[in-house]
Amino acid sequence: MHIADGVLPFSIATAGYALTVGGVGISLRMLHNDDLPKIAVATASFFVASLVHLPLGPTSVHLLLPGIVGALLGSAAFLSITIGLFLQSLLFQFGGLTALGANALMMGTPALICGWLFRRIRGQTRTSNAIAGAMVSGLGTVLAACILAVLLMTAGEDFWGVAKVAVLAHIPVVAVETLVGGGIVSFLYQVKPELLISRTVPG
Repeated sequence: MHIADGVLPFSIATAGYALTVGGVGISLRMLHNDDLPKIAVATASFFVASLVHLPLGPTSVHLLLPGIVGALLGSAAFLSITIGLFLQSLLFQFGGLTALGANALMMGTPALICGWLFRRIRGQTRTSNAIAGAMVSGLGTVLAACILAVLLMTAGEDFWGVAKVAVLAHIPVVAVETLVGGGIVSFLYQVKPELLISRTVPG
């Protein structure tokens, strides 16, 4: 789910950069030093997980993780995802530097929404946290796929079919990420529950 260089109109790519700069600025302003190790681990996990692409018809799919990154990092998730995407575009040419703003917006926005939602529905038990983690993990992928479709549609009618295929191709990913997210949150709640409480999310 990386938009390549040259696909989006210049105006959309520019707007994506402007909004991404704003999102990163908010993340930095709310950043707490004690969260830096967790941010580093989440960024590395996002970087590695989204490198593994599986072919599916005319497109390919991979784990996205915006929901679980948002649940773990709160507002710092936008910064984490932007760094991960920047390194991918720089080292492996995934996406591209001109589309970096749009790609970061596509995955960072769902992460922020899911982080906010997780904070409010997680409850006080392992089961409720696992369910909340599963819900936001699946939701994050759905939102990212929808934003991808909207962005591709701005590129013209030639990309409308691609947008539809890309969304349908990520239906299995939603199921996988729902299970993965629930499992991760359940495990963390058992071994180190404080990792699920980010200082970068306002109470």
